Amino acid sequence: MNNETTQHSGAWVTFTYAAFLGSAAMVACGILFLPVDIWIKGYLAMGVVMLVQSCITATKTVRDVHEGRRMVNRIEDAKTERLLMSVGKD
Repeated sequence: MNNETTQHSGAWVTFTYAAFLGSAAMVACGILFLPVDIWIKGYLAMGVVMLVQSCITATKTVRDVHEGRRMVNRIEDAKTERLLMSVGKD
């Protein structure tokens, strides 16, 4: 079994935060300067906020499912290893 986990570098984490903030700022400026009524701008802003929230939730759910499967696989591997060790003793 491989117990190592991949760690992201500080530069990568900083880049992902900066990319998120930059894209959010560009969308906010685009909505702000859009030549439409304020209620349409509000509707677009609500849609963007809900889209970001849904993306975060989906990402967390996918990660949680993946990590849950990894844990199940580790438990199954440990059971198999214990069974093989008991068979080897006989």
